[in-house]
Amino acid sequence: MSSTSPNHKLLIYQLTIRLFGNKNKQVKPWGSLKENGTGTFSDVNETALKSLKKFGITHVWTMGVIEHATMEDFSELGIPKDHPAVIKGRAGSPYAIKDYYDVNPFLAENPTHRMAEFEAMVERVHKQKLKLIIDFVPNHVARQYHSDVKPTGVLDLGEGDLSGVAFSPENNFYYLPGEEFIIPEGVHVPVESVQPYHEYPAKATGDDVFSSRPNINHWYETTKLNYGVDYLKNRATHFDPIPNTWFKMRDILLFWASKGVDGFRCDMAEMVPVEFWGWCIPQVKAKYTVDFIAEIYNPAQYHNYIFNGKFDYLYDKVGLYDTLRALMEGRGNVADITRIWQQESGDIDQHMLRFLENHDEQRIASEFFARNPNYAIPAWVVSATMGRGPLMLFFGQEVGEPAADAEGFQTKDGRTTILTGGPFLNGKS
Repeated sequence: MSSTSPNHKLLIYQLTIRLFGNKNKQVKPWGSLKENGTGTFSDVNETALKSLKKFGITHVWTMGVIEHATMEDFSELGIPKDHPAVIKGRAGSPYAIKDYYDVNPFLAENPTHRMAEFEAMVERVHKQKLKLIIDFVPNHVARQYHSDVKPTGVLDLGEGDLSGVAFSPENNFYYLPGEEFIIPEGVHVPVESVQPYHEYPAKATGDDVFSSRPNINHWYETTKLNYGVDYLKNRATHFDPIPNTWFKMRDILLFWASKGVDGFRCDMAEMVPVEFWGWCIPQVKAKYTVDFIAEIYNPAQYHNYIFNGKFDYLYDKVGLYDTLRALMEGRGNVADITRIWQQESGDIDQHMLRFLENHDEQRIASEFFARNPNYAIPAWVVSATMGRGPLMLFFGQEVGEPAADAEGFQTKDGRTTILTGGPFLNGKS
């Protein structure tokens, strides 16, 4: 199962590199990379790692590592510019991957040597006897996905697709033949962008929107990957022979595991068929000692994704997190803790990853939640002691970060935004 002893509880520290090492205190709305600054791989340094180790951390989850779509211009590095109409915020979302075989150039002090700088960070993490987790985003990619550094012989996602058909098991994307993609109403496009965005035929959007007209609250900046499920024909499955996407995504995981990555937090894992995970995870584990964490929100599927999908750990969001949040906000009933314990004890207890904060949830100290970080102390004790599964901290949680400002793409909403440097609009991916 896990790469750690079953008697040793994992303690994961989640951090966004772009924010973690950024010393620029003046954040400008719609500010450029130069204006607003950024953290880099080098900021995950020996001093920081030693402090995390002393704090009891066992794993560091670095968000935003793999190259995603952004409005910054890196064309001098041979990276094609992204169209601003299909990017959320100026910096873009780390969950709109643009190149699965590269890291974000802005996270390197010398962008030309960005992969070497990432590898050096991995070495620093391992030197402190810590393990490194990165995101794997299997359900969707940026609308203009293109790998310019993929290994020799690797075909790009979408390369070879038959875009004239809505569905084929050998296609990597879902298409809407005869339809042009329409930018959602309300999307902010900089005035300097004079060329309209063109996508024909339109592809299905990442949050299962099989329409050429997603709205601004959809994941319009992403396209859905095709794992052999025909959503428009009663979700009919075509898993034999193995769909093309399965091989490509497995090979991406093997690529990053070969770089020394110790685990993958798999974004929206339940939007990908469990059959893929049950086929893929054992193959990766046969070559590398890695852990797989599923972001999953359907308790009815917990057993399926653990025992058939072969995941090591699952998010315990709709169970313990929601229960403890209600109590911290002065509602709910302590009997609900017993109910969750009974539901999650037994064979899934050690697989449940508990947390009180992450990038999707509001900060406990924010005005939208408990307002007082001390309210988290009893909830933290419950999270840490109720089960055998791992525990996770979101950077800044240990000092009661209130997320008091309106920053990035989203409004002032009590979250530490992942969509930095953008206009204040609603939306999430």
